[in-house]
Amino acid sequence: MSYIVRSLEPVLLRAAAEFPAVVLTGPRQSGKTTLLMHCFGQTHGYVSLEPPDVRSAAAADPRGFLDLHPAPVILDEVQYAPDLLPYIKERIDQRRMDRGRFVLTGSQNLLVAERVTESLAGRAAVLRLLPLSNREAERRPDASLPWEASSRTTSPARRGGLWLDILRGGYPELVTEPQRDLNLWHSSYIQTYLERDVRSIRQVGDLAVFQSFIRALAARSGQLLNLADLSRDLGVALNTVKSWLSVLEATYQVFVLRPYHANTGKRLVKTPKVYFADTGTLCHLVGLRDPEHAAAGPMAGALFETAVVVEVLRTLVHRGEEPRLYFWRTSTGSEVDLVIDAGEALIPIEMKLSSTPRTQMAEGITSLRAALGDLVGPGYVVHQGDIRLSLAPGVTAVPIGDLWR
Repeated sequence: MSYIVRSLEPVLLRAAAEFPAVVLTGPRQSGKTTLLMHCFGQTHGYVSLEPPDVRSAAAADPRGFLDLHPAPVILDEVQYAPDLLPYIKERIDQRRMDRGRFVLTGSQNLLVAERVTESLAGRAAVLRLLPLSNREAERRPDASLPWEASSRTTSPARRGGLWLDILRGGYPELVTEPQRDLNLWHSSYIQTYLERDVRSIRQVGDLAVFQSFIRALAARSGQLLNLADLSRDLGVALNTVKSWLSVLEATYQVFVLRPYHANTGKRLVKTPKVYFADTGTLCHLVGLRDPEHAAAGPMAGALFETAVVVEVLRTLVHRGEEPRLYFWRTSTGSEVDLVIDAGEALIPIEMKLSSTPRTQMAEGITSLRAALGDLVGPGYVVHQGDIRLSLAPGVTAVPIGDLWR
């Protein structure tokens, strides 16, 4: 497989130059080990803590294990040997001014983050690597987002290419090996990786019911999340559904988008939305197997919206940022699909499946600007056509290709 340059590379190298330890988290198969070996393979040793005999050795004699694998070293899948972290802290404190000595990876956000906070606070930079963004897959890892670019050119997204990209998703193995059987790969991923992570985080009594939960959640991707309805439909206790959702978040399979709150005098809907973090996983779970069915089926709008939200999320995360992403919706029905808090302004984005942008598509963004005034910056309506034009003052229709090309 050819190596794909990741946007996170300069952030990772800078972190290793400034901190004694770097922790890289993210879902399985997102390319963490490949990235670390590319950046540190010539300077650091490497050991995976996933094999049972290796983790047993680490647990039995932590100091002896670290003597056997001295720094600088990459310790892969550290969640399997979390008791190593206090001893890594001990080694760091012995040579506190030495940078980048320990590079750790983990596939489970909550477990790794909790132990790192306990043991390596102030000593480790924590970064996330998600599957490939489209700008990375197209070998343009530094491409600006539409509202950042000083000069913009329209790059149409070919219909077949767009929906094949959505069906494939962003896992590097599928992007670099386009001949792979997508259905077989995603099926294997869910069975082999997701269920193993689930069992290591929380005991799930009936994996068949958990699989039904995942598929039911996938059918609700991009919608307001009503856990009580989901619990009732599955015949599972509400607390169980909440704990399963937290497992999916911890393993980076879903993320929850919260509503944006501001003092507008209107009651905003407080229910969050849930999105699957990879469109390929989402397509597999809802039974889509070819681009034509994905583009024409009832999930097309949700898939298109998910593709845009995920692209923004991955782009910002791979810059080392903590994305502040929301949606906006009032009790009277005004809504904006995605609101990005860019610091100096809120950037509202609407996603429309149509290839023909119309002025009424800007109504949600116009309502948001009327409610929040100068807090709102330029707004965008992302569509699947190839036209860029102004729909209203401060609202521009842009092809989805502009988002990543």
